[in-house]
Formats: sequence, C-alpha cells, structure tokens
Amino acid sequence: MWLACSDRCGSQLFRALFTEVDIDADGEYQRHRIVQPGYLCLNCGAPAFDLREVPAEREAELAEGELAAAPVDVLCPVCETPVSILPGEECPNCGAPLEVPSSG
Repeated sequence: MWLACSDRCGSQLFRALFTEVDIDADGEYQRHRIVQPGYLCLNCGAPAFDLREVPAEREAELAEGELAAAPVDVLCPVCETPVSILPGEECPNCGAPLEVPSSG
C-alpha cells in the first residue's frame, strides 16, 4: 500500500474508513480487515488514495472506454442532413436507417 493525500499536503498519516477491528474479551487488539478501500488524510481531511492501485484502475478505465460505442458523424442519404449517431441508430430527422462506414 502507498497512500497519498488528494490535496498533496504531504501528510504521512491516514485513516482507513471502512475497517473492521477484532479484539479479545480484555479489549486487546487481535487483527483488522479493510472491508472497502477508503482513506482520509489526517493532516488536512482530504480523501486519500492508494497510488499502487492507480495503474490497474487506469487500465480498467481504458478497457471500458474501448468497449463503449462512440458516436459517428454521417450524412443521411435521404434528407442529406449531417447527423451524429451510434451504430444501428436511425436518422433523428427523417427516421431513415443509416449505415456507419467501417473503419477498416
């Protein structure tokens, strides 16, 4: 784990927000579990994040973005209106079926 303050205050102390702590009958610490990642900077109160998780999160965002369909600008052959559509959509002006040209 490598925590950093989102406000970049330089603090080295953080609080885990979603942590379960187990104690024995005498109240002595036994173990802890981080149930959900969530951290707070104890210096300025800003959210903190684990820098080691950033590359994995970035890859997941990029993979998600590649799967999402992007709008394409085409010219409707019926009403001759330039429109921005997703693949499989019809012309929003006249309702004509439109084909998205392949990029290959």
